Amino acid sequence: MTKPQKAIRSSGWKTDLMIGFPDGVLLLLFTTQVLYAKNLTVQAFYTLHLIILGVATLLMMIAVFRANRGEAEEGVMTPEEESKLRNLDISQPTIAHIAGEMEKDQAQWEATLKTEQVPLREFGLAHAIRSTLLTGAFFLLGGLVAFVPFLMQEDFSAAGRTSLIFSMIGLLVFGWTKSRITGQKLFALTIRYLLTGGVVVLTSYIISSVI
Repeated sequence: MTKPQKAIRSSGWKTDLMIGFPDGVLLLLFTTQVLYAKNLTVQAFYTLHLIILGVATLLMMIAVFRANRGEAEEGVMTPEEESKLRNLDISQPTIAHIAGEMEKDQAQWEATLKTEQVPLREFGLAHAIRSTLLTGAFFLLGGLVAFVPFLMQEDFSAAGRTSLIFSMIGLLVFGWTKSRITGQKLFALTIRYLLTGGVVVLTSYIISSVI
């Protein structure tokens, strides 16, 4: 059995909040802004977004659990991977080059973790499950910030504007909260999340105009 190794793992609900909440807001902000003006019935719009929110929350939880579990061979080409590449008739020098690039990426990643003072923790099943559930809950909460305005009224044009306002306020509050938790500069964080939200809205507008 592979011995669990140290990896980046949730250090508590604050980490789970920072991982889950903004992604939930941005995903549902994007999908609602793209689809609310389309020729969908109210029920179809609701059903589609409940599915999107549910599936995305599940995928987020799976990703968080895997991240908490860690991988014993992370950053190193395993014998199985090397064997698969050989079966694809890839030359040994090319395989060696790929393995070298993987090791360089891992070394760069470890240097980044050291610079950012990110703690590495041992795996614990109960902790991983708790982190998975909390991150999923924060992701779901973020998605609801953008989606609830559409549940409150069936005038989707007005709901779209309300959703945009709620989402931007949510990102502002999140930026403030993250700055308090991490000690990062408040102005830089809030501007970053507002710009990210703006890019999401602009992208959704462009896509909505095309489809």
